[in-house]
Amino acid sequence: MTHLAHLQRLFRYDDWANLEVASALASARYPTERVRRLLAHIVATEWVWRSRILAQPQPVAVWPEWELAESARQAEALRGAWSGIFRGLDDEGLDRTVTYVNTSDQQFSSTAGDILMHVVMHSAYHRGQIASEMRAAGDEPVYTDFIHAVRQGTFEK
Repeated sequence: MTHLAHLQRLFRYDDWANLEVASALASARYPTERVRRLLAHIVATEWVWRSRILAQPQPVAVWPEWELAESARQAEALRGAWSGIFRGLDDEGLDRTVTYVNTSDQQFSSTAGDILMHVVMHSAYHRGQIASEMRAAGDEPVYTDFIHAVRQGTFEK
């Protein structure tokens, strides 16, 4: 499997996991403000990183005040948005340097491949926080581990 194909697979997983969490939160008995904010942050930062790769203006705040339904809608929209990015990439393109300014007005340069890996890892980190918060509030979090998705045949290699 090429590096690009591996990242595409991780993004299929990320898409599935984000939508699983959105669905679980929509039916949670005790959804907290923190889980609402964390899901909005996950989805919004994916839009932000996508805009950085494309050298476009930041489309949303990294901590938007979205309700759960809006975060779910935005997560659905990301599927096509990321597919468009991957259609324009090849393994060589993953090594392309992307220069961007973060929300603290600091300039950085990273490869497109490193940014894409960061997006997946960042989302997984915050989904873990959501699971912990849900459990503490008395709800059962959804199981979004990568290996679980693979075992379930959620996406193909």
